[in-house]
Amino acid sequence: MESGYGILSNDYDWLDSFLRSFPGVTRDYKEEWQWIRYQVGDKMFAAVCKDAAGTRDIITLKLEPSDGDFLRNQYEDIIPGHYMNKVHWNSIYLDGKVPIDIIKESIDKSYHLVLAGLTKKKQKEIENSCSL
Repeated sequence: MESGYGILSNDYDWLDSFLRSFPGVTRDYKEEWQWIRYQVGDKMFAAVCKDAAGTRDIITLKLEPSDGDFLRNQYEDIIPGHYMNKVHWNSIYLDGKVPIDIIKESIDKSYHLVLAGLTKKKQKEIENSCSL
């Protein structure tokens, strides 16, 4: 993998391909943060990195506040967003007890929430780029 993209354990090989499977997704590596950022329309919807201790892999996702609250109450391995707004962003410990289907559903919600916040013109450009 390119520099920085190998920060996660091999246990999460599925994660990068799943995140990049959505239309219009780009990714980059913020070296100063040691984060892999996934964006749609230049807006981040997911960040993958290590926790503050540098020992556990996490993914941080944007969710509606009610969805985030619900998930935090259901799973101890979902916490307020790591280095992010604690109302709208949630971090999931990937080595925890959160089922993969819940992680994937949360990624899907994050992507669509951020996509919906883009201008209609930008949404149409992303939609059209996928139908080529």
